[in-house]
Amino acid sequence: MMPPGRVTIGLLLALILLGPSAGAGVVAQDSSNVTVDSSRVPVDTAAATAAIPAIASPDTIPVATREAVVPPATDTTFMVDRVLAVVGNRPVLASQVEEEVFSRESQGAKLPTDPDGIRAVRLQIVSSIIDEELLVQQAQRDTAIKVTDEEIASGVEEQVRKVRGNFTSEVDYRAELQKAGFQTPEEYRRWLSDQQRRAAFQNRLVEKLRSDGKLKPVAPTEKEMRQFFDEQKATLGKRPATLSFRQVVISPKPSPEAKAHTKARADSIVLELRRGADFATAARRFSQDPGSKEQGGSLNWFRRGVMVPEFERVAFGLKPGVVSDPVESPFGFHIIQVERVQPAEVQARHILLLPEIDSAHVKSARSAAESVRRALEAGASFDSLQRIYHDASAEREADNVPITKLPENYAKVIGAADSGTVVPVFTLPAGGREQFVVLQVAGRRPEGEVQYEDVRDRIRDQLGQQLAIRRYIDRLRKATYVEIRS
Repeated sequence: MMPPGRVTIGLLLALILLGPSAGAGVVAQDSSNVTVDSSRVPVDTAAATAAIPAIASPDTIPVATREAVVPPATDTTFMVDRVLAVVGNRPVLASQVEEEVFSRESQGAKLPTDPDGIRAVRLQIVSSIIDEELLVQQAQRDTAIKVTDEEIASGVEEQVRKVRGNFTSEVDYRAELQKAGFQTPEEYRRWLSDQQRRAAFQNRLVEKLRSDGKLKPVAPTEKEMRQFFDEQKATLGKRPATLSFRQVVISPKPSPEAKAHTKARADSIVLELRRGADFATAARRFSQDPGSKEQGGSLNWFRRGVMVPEFERVAFGLKPGVVSDPVESPFGFHIIQVERVQPAEVQARHILLLPEIDSAHVKSARSAAESVRRALEAGASFDSLQRIYHDASAEREADNVPITKLPENYAKVIGAADSGTVVPVFTLPAGGREQFVVLQVAGRRPEGEVQYEDVRDRIRDQLGQQLAIRRYIDRLRKATYVEIRS
């Protein structure tokens, strides 16, 4: 079986922009074979392959048993797989390396064709598999890290739908799977489930280590950063034309009476929920968040830094199942229920209630936005006006956004405006309301070759994380039985 490739989950934090970096470590290939005596055992290739992990290491077979095995007079053995390395009590098989080679080739990677180059690639892959296995085993030993069948099944279904959507018929889909070595869609699902489970364990471990302060970034040297850039430069392609801007976003404010009325309504919903009402049903009925209402208020998993501070302070302090008091944020009043907790992240639902805003307050916000624009054109300080009027829940600025990625509202108003231009006030939809935007173009940059300075900060941050994980894996290697066979 030759699957289209193992899932590489970026735990060595290869740069998204720069592509995967080369792994470290030199290992030797294995010349020892795992064999099955066909004169003693009925030959079932699939079953034999599935049994490899159980028999891969001769050290797991009692000495008396090994000595009692007498080879048949005629050599009728055939090779099932080769053990290239052992991590703890788990083998690294030659078939795993072949899967990764196949994956790289199917994704268009140009691999060496000379013997030395091929050997170097295979050695790097073995080292990478060892690193991943060390992380998986460490995560499985940590009782605080959980990966459920439900979340894996959900991820697998999503991936299968994406892949299936690339084919016009079931026949074409199955034919392509068979080309990749999967005899049935069910076999592909099983393989994908295993890969996603391993990826989830590795991700959760890294997140927990960061949350516990045990994985602090290592500052790379300037030489290391430039070397990394030089190695990856050929893969970067063209730098797109970009735009930078800063903005003042002004939101209409509800009256004190409207806020008090909404707070009282939220209190009554909390009371019913604490009496046993179903949270998801209540969210579908009452919530005014269009993004989560139909999902019963589900926000899925999120980490710190994703939600507004007022929301996060409560969400990360709740125990699963507890319904919060109403929480006020720039968006309105939230009722929060945490469903599950993992290190550094929670899974929660919420109900959002928006205080009513009358036309007078909308008109007042628009008038304020026009006043800010006139003040900027007259030479007023942008920073001062931003501190006074800007809605804290909105972004203050954006640097080097590809012009083709600008939201439609922005692209339509900005047009060809040059650096320093204050564009006309425009509106943004915000949860069924309107916000008014005063925007100043800060700069434009044409398309061109990616320069080191363009990605230097990103290299520093991500390479720093990569080096931190590298050090952690090196410690795991010293504390774990790792045998690389020659």
